[in-house]
Amino acid sequence: MDNKYDKNLGTKQKALRINLDRRIYGSFAEIGAGQDTAANFFKAGGASGTIAKTMSAYDMKFSDEIYGPEPSGRYVVESRLMKMIQHEYDLVEQRLAEKRGADSLFFAFANTVVALNYQKSNEGHGWLGLRFQLTPRAPYNDVVIHIKMLDNDSILQQQALGIIGVNLIYGCFFYHKSPETLLASLMDDLSPDRIQIDMIRVQGPDFSHVDNRLLSLYLVKYGYTEVAMFGPDGQVLQPSEALYKKNILLLRGRLRPITNVHIDMLRNGLKQFKAEPDVDEKKVVMVAELTLQNLRGGDHDINEKDFLDRVDILISLGQTVMISNYHEYHRLVAFLAKTTRLKIGLVLGIPNLEYIFEESYYQKLPGGILESFSTLFSRNVKLFVYPTFKEGKISTCQNFVLPTNLQPLFNFLLCNDKIEDIRDYNEENLRISTDSVLELIKRGEPGWEDKVPVEVAQMIKDKCLFGFPCVVFEPKQVAHIHQAVGNL
Repeated sequence: MDNKYDKNLGTKQKALRINLDRRIYGSFAEIGAGQDTAANFFKAGGASGTIAKTMSAYDMKFSDEIYGPEPSGRYVVESRLMKMIQHEYDLVEQRLAEKRGADSLFFAFANTVVALNYQKSNEGHGWLGLRFQLTPRAPYNDVVIHIKMLDNDSILQQQALGIIGVNLIYGCFFYHKSPETLLASLMDDLSPDRIQIDMIRVQGPDFSHVDNRLLSLYLVKYGYTEVAMFGPDGQVLQPSEALYKKNILLLRGRLRPITNVHIDMLRNGLKQFKAEPDVDEKKVVMVAELTLQNLRGGDHDINEKDFLDRVDILISLGQTVMISNYHEYHRLVAFLAKTTRLKIGLVLGIPNLEYIFEESYYQKLPGGILESFSTLFSRNVKLFVYPTFKEGKISTCQNFVLPTNLQPLFNFLLCNDKIEDIRDYNEENLRISTDSVLELIKRGEPGWEDKVPVEVAQMIKDKCLFGFPCVVFEPKQVAHIHQAVGNL
């Protein structure tokens, strides 16, 4: 059913094409911002060919009676969306399978959102999902997304929600063979200043070949969001949900590969972060962040395999991974501060501290470095700085030298407990250079193995990561080798 991607295809045209396809048939359940997705199908004409039912259980009591209560007490969450999809899809199959199951592609579309309130004091966001068949009587697939609605008017937000709902349904039925195209089509007739998509998850038999982590990367790469995340189990996470009411400790870097230096930074940084009086040890989440810039190669494009290699290693070490388009630290902190009011810690080395105090990076800000620092060093943020071996000596915050005009600013931050040296570090690690380790790996030379965690070294060798020169035999060569061995 896939056709060539036409990004100029309008919302009404998409809805009409679906309505005229007599196989596609299902239900709509929308909560929180009207029923604009279903409305687009009604307005397009021929809706009786597509819509079995539309509903909207706005009242919490009605909603709980239909879909069951939410333990968290929150209704704009993924768990509520999945209950809605499950319930509605099951009803479609139960009531219509015998009558038209042999010729129909059943679906259930749902969304649960919170739009801009009357006082305009909240942030609009929500979950949308589609459960659907691509062959009659076949197992279903799921596509789930989380969006942020940025229009400063509730009517405009409802319109945008209806557009992306149609895009989601159309993309699932007509672009499913190319998940990257499906993803791109979600923003047809929209722009990132109206809607942001910060999570997407696809699953089902027709998506068995798809890596959701790559789709997360595409979200950031195409500018649909600034941040995407996935957990130690490799499953995609919605950033605001994953970081909600958490004490966040974050390490950013290329991590290509992660070395004993990074492990020491995280271990000792975590120990000192947990010792802070305003940090709840039970609410701490550690995050390894890869910026989009650090994922780009010499040709400025992203090597997807290299990206997945880094992620595989990080999650094997139990890390939560973030991809961001925040090159500047203050923009990263501004995002984190929106997700939690609890303390945030950043683990970094002396070179990154030098970068933070480089005034030339803040020329585009009206307030310069001071404007940046008002965000970066907000009330609940602290930097934990790992020492560096530089010019024959160990460089720390205690001997950190800046231009005369910036030294008092640094001293102020140091004295007010906004910056702290990481203590109890392993001095042997200070001589490890990530770039040197990578070069040794590429050349297959010994000596790099003791500079990375044991499990990381094994993964690099087993999977030929980061250019490690594994010996790979062609099938004919393998046959010759087996014959030679048999003749011995």
